Amino acid sequence: MAPASSTALPALRVERELSLRAVLTGTLLGILLTPSNVYAGLRIGWSFNMSIIALLVGFALWQGLGGRRKGQPDWSLHESNINQTVASAAASIISGGLVAPIPAYTLLTGQQLDPVPLMAWVFSVSFLGIWIAWYLRPSLLNDPELKFPEGMATLETLQQIYQHGREAMTRIKVLCSAAVLSGLVKWVDGFVWTIPRWAPSPVLERLTFTFDPSLMLIGFGSIIGIRVGLTLLLGAALAWGGLAPWLIEHALVVLPANASGPQFATLVEWLLWPGVSLMVCATLTSLAIRLVQASRRSPGKRRESHAPRARLRLTPWPASCLLLAIALVVTLQVLLFGIDGWMALLSIPLALCLAVVAARVVGATGIAPIGAIGKLSQLGFGLVAPGQVAINLMSANTAGGAAGQSTDLMNDFKVGQAIGATPHKQLIAQCIGIFIGSVVGVLVYRLLIPDPQTMLLTEQWPAPAVATWKAVAQTLTQGLGALSLPVRWAIVAGSVAGVVLGALDSLLPPRAARWLPSTAALGLAFILPASIAMMMGLGAVLTWLVSCRWPRMAERFAITAAAGLIAGESITGVGASFWEMLRGL
Repeated sequence: MAPASSTALPALRVERELSLRAVLTGTLLGILLTPSNVYAGLRIGWSFNMSIIALLVGFALWQGLGGRRKGQPDWSLHESNINQTVASAAASIISGGLVAPIPAYTLLTGQQLDPVPLMAWVFSVSFLGIWIAWYLRPSLLNDPELKFPEGMATLETLQQIYQHGREAMTRIKVLCSAAVLSGLVKWVDGFVWTIPRWAPSPVLERLTFTFDPSLMLIGFGSIIGIRVGLTLLLGAALAWGGLAPWLIEHALVVLPANASGPQFATLVEWLLWPGVSLMVCATLTSLAIRLVQASRRSPGKRRESHAPRARLRLTPWPASCLLLAIALVVTLQVLLFGIDGWMALLSIPLALCLAVVAARVVGATGIAPIGAIGKLSQLGFGLVAPGQVAINLMSANTAGGAAGQSTDLMNDFKVGQAIGATPHKQLIAQCIGIFIGSVVGVLVYRLLIPDPQTMLLTEQWPAPAVATWKAVAQTLTQGLGALSLPVRWAIVAGSVAGVVLGALDSLLPPRAARWLPSTAALGLAFILPASIAMMMGLGAVLTWLVSCRWPRMAERFAITAAAGLIAGESITGVGASFWEMLRGL
């Protein structure tokens, strides 16, 4: 996406940027939206960028108040930017490990951190990522090759709502209507009447081919697109319709006697191995090829570029904050997880290097390779400290968490550069956001999953990211010899398929590569119940059909309606868990 022209926006003179109402609005939206990403991450392993929702809601709220109260100043462009920065930083806190390495650590060790230490840990790895982004900002924003597509999408939304305020209000109505509908369906299913999980036959029901009445899954299907949606359907057919029955027939997986209902927990213990192997090898192969391609193109383009070269300046207060972040991360690794100090220190240069890689990939493609970053870290620590679960997971968590927040802030910096925002004020807003997100995210995680060892990797909470981190950690700490021979062959097959698909995806021209299956979705289908994959695939197909028949309407409202469906069900689900907790007191 080409950068939006700043001349189309209102005057770039900075007015009321880091105002109290902008921070409070972003805080409130962060509190409301963070549970959505925690809920969705534990259910399907994906999250949603909340920047655009925060922009729309903040604009509708304050422009509406300004229209009713004559003395109320306009909601400025720069206040909108601060609002979305706080809200998106809070909602992106799950990159700090809440839906992946932290639950995997509990599953493997039986140890679960208390809420306050867990909040401190999630905040510390995110805080490190913020200061890495601060020092990357001058060089990456001045690199003409890095467009930061996600940041440009946010900037385009800013353009639209400040040029066409009525359009923003229309989208808000669609967002709220979809949220109410999705929340109502979830409330009916949970409290009024359990919607039947229909299946064509008892055999298919055992293989998890059931109807899941989740509008949130339809919403995610709308966002992921037709290629990913069809790949999920293909993966579900291969894994749960083809491989699972073969495993049962050859007694490689033995179901409980007189088993009835979906047997997800039993089957996924086997199926996750080829799925995880495919995802890990595909992402690492693709990342390696893209980095090699970028390094080959860079020298010539650098000579042609006349952009000023940014110099790294270690000014006192940012340098002090970076050192504080490093000290926090290292100290908490030692105190909370019993990791040796020198090993904890080793995680810092790795986090710095991988955050730079992630930021450049996001700048070029818009896709945050957080999963690949985590796996690279796990592989690195598996070689340095074999057999140590805490180091493998939590030191790798440092790299993944720092990379996640670094890429989120770089997108915000790109928006800020286009509208003339003040960088250090954006940085303060990001810090406020991760503090809010750490508190809210941890409380929601503990509320939803009070007992990870019995609740996770089940049909209700498949937690595919947890399964991936856990499987990689098990393999690296226990060795492949601890697995049965058929599982080892499945890992080899999944790895080969991942390398081939990852290489083709990176080397083929874009027009040809789009016909390949999505490797992330294909591997994910082996870990998700078929019911979830089918509903997400259905959402993708329905949205594609609508876009073919009514392209303008789909362009205007598809993402907004999908965001409402996701937020409505997830917020209702979190509220239902909170209500059940109160009833049990």
